[in-house]
Amino acid sequence: MIPIPEHSAPPAAGPGAGDTAARGPGDAHSQPAAGMPRPVDFTLSRDNFGRLLLSRAGQPDVIVTPVRSFPISAPDESISLVDAQAQEQAWVDRLQDLPDSPQRLIAEDLAQRDFKPEILRIRRASSWATPSRWDIDTDRGPTVLTLKSEDDIRRLSASTLLIADACGVHFLVRDLTALDRASRKILDRFL
Repeated sequence: MIPIPEHSAPPAAGPGAGDTAARGPGDAHSQPAAGMPRPVDFTLSRDNFGRLLLSRAGQPDVIVTPVRSFPISAPDESISLVDAQAQEQAWVDRLQDLPDSPQRLIAEDLAQRDFKPEILRIRRASSWATPSRWDIDTDRGPTVLTLKSEDDIRRLSASTLLIADACGVHFLVRDLTALDRASRKILDRFL
């Protein structure tokens, strides 16, 4: 991991000065002041093939791919920039803390990689046993998904589900309670 330099005052000598190694990520000496973006020691651009290129002073440029640590619960936080060997080259705590240009480039790459349509409504299910074909409305329009097995429905939290289609597409139910009653009734048959 390549650390991002931090602007913080050196620890003061005296009582408690020796405990700086025990400080956590939320302590004053490890975070920039509130509202201040963390400075970055790299720049991002696109190469001739449209790939994301990470540049740092005194080091060779590296082609990187942004990877979300928490793609559903915190999609714009904890983003790792990894090379072709999946080695982390840089870390982004919060996407909005970056300057506009690298923020835009990372967001573009993430949008191309992540395709998780959100289920807004389940209109009907072909059967109550699997495999079952569902007619659904998503945030990207109406579609049909085939549920091969009840095991393809993963509960991420009390109200969030991830449903894998037979074709490998993952559909997200962000909030079960936000679905209409008919949709919840269909889901209850498979949960």
